[in-house]
Amino acid sequence: MVIKDIVKLFFFLNLFLISCTKDEKVIADNESENSNIIEFECDNCQDSTFVFKINTLGGEIVDEPKIASALTVLLGDSTQYAGNIGIEIRGESSQYFEKKSYGIETWDKNYNDLDYNLAGLPKEEDWILYGPYSDKSLIRNKIIYNISNKMGMYASRTRNVELYINNDYKGFYLLMEKIKRDKNRVNIKKLENDDIDEELISGGYIIKIDKSDLEDNSFNDFNSFSSRYDVNGSLQGDKKILFNYEYPKPEEINPSQKKYIIDYVNEFEKSLSSSNFSDINNGFRKFIDDKTFIDFFILNELSNNVDGYRLSTYLHKERNEKLKIGPIWDFNLSFGNADYCGGDRFDVWTYKFNERCPGDFWSVPFWWKKFLEDEVIVSNLKIRWFELRSDLLSDQSLEDMVNKEFDLLYFKTEAAKRNFNKWKILENYIWPNSYVGGNYYNEIEFLKNWIKNRTIWLDESINNL
Repeated sequence: MVIKDIVKLFFFLNLFLISCTKDEKVIADNESENSNIIEFECDNCQDSTFVFKINTLGGEIVDEPKIASALTVLLGDSTQYAGNIGIEIRGESSQYFEKKSYGIETWDKNYNDLDYNLAGLPKEEDWILYGPYSDKSLIRNKIIYNISNKMGMYASRTRNVELYINNDYKGFYLLMEKIKRDKNRVNIKKLENDDIDEELISGGYIIKIDKSDLEDNSFNDFNSFSSRYDVNGSLQGDKKILFNYEYPKPEEINPSQKKYIIDYVNEFEKSLSSSNFSDINNGFRKFIDDKTFIDFFILNELSNNVDGYRLSTYLHKERNEKLKIGPIWDFNLSFGNADYCGGDRFDVWTYKFNERCPGDFWSVPFWWKKFLEDEVIVSNLKIRWFELRSDLLSDQSLEDMVNKEFDLLYFKTEAAKRNFNKWKILENYIWPNSYVGGNYYNEIEFLKNWIKNRTIWLDESINNL
């Protein structure tokens, strides 16, 4: 009997031994399907708080591989999902927090991936349970993702969750869509291994500027490629940006496809670094969808995301289309929530991170400084910014967004109260807090005031570009 079969047998034996209440359904035997497979709909999923109950059946959740577990999802008295999942710890620095974040997959009875509209989100099998810890507002990621989606730039959709693991309350979480190629996520063509002719090989791809996904954190020709240009746009420097293959995965992308996307990025950077980079027909615009880059710039500058442009930066290319940037990802250290390299300040350019922290290994590409030397980009940026400021990003709209989430989490559901009864951190410094408010109200007020000061500074600074 192989190890996988032994694991399955152990899992089924545990399922038989578990006595389930109505709120703790699991799959009863290997002949049954997931007990709830009807697509779920609700009118106010975005403003609801779901309860996730995970039973690991005696297993310990680790940082891969995913272990077989049972999940029940409740909304009020309704069971939205009851079935198998795989679960693992996820994250980099956040793994050192007491409150962990998790990656989960919805599985069928045979432990194969099962697309499901979990908590009313579009059907998929890959999900993230993000546990805000250093972000004591609990809402930084949710707000910026909502803004991005309303701007027309896809970002992970979210649901509010209170999580229990083996009947132990873990606090408030955000269910998020994992970034991947999918018609409801990053909607690009599937690139098959034998797609190597001139048209098919042009897409789709997802690459990212980020830390390595390899266990030893290394970068090599298998999982990544390096820019030919350093962070100042020179061919001579040593400090160069590294790009990870995200889709197709390193083990699936073939050499011809690697060469295509490497050459494409090289040609884009070559054009951008040239003296005629602004040429409308033959400059950098031949290679990128500059509208997405403008929106990406606005989202990172609005929030002063200290990791912006240099980490968790995704780019994607559809077949026969230009390179686009996004989706945005990982904004827990934004909106003033970082005490290093100007992450707390509302009056600095995020894209100038390299000037404030020249010794940091993770640097911002030279692109952004160069873009702002282009009159068309600057003109379109100003138009877009002040258009957004008149509506979606107005002071009142932004304050309403924060107030709505505060009211939901503190008064309507009281999820924030329960979270901070579990995690008594409001009076403590949690890396890398720039502000310790002592209570939840103060954390929310800090966030609102920081945003107001930031938008005032950006109004003047963008206007003066």
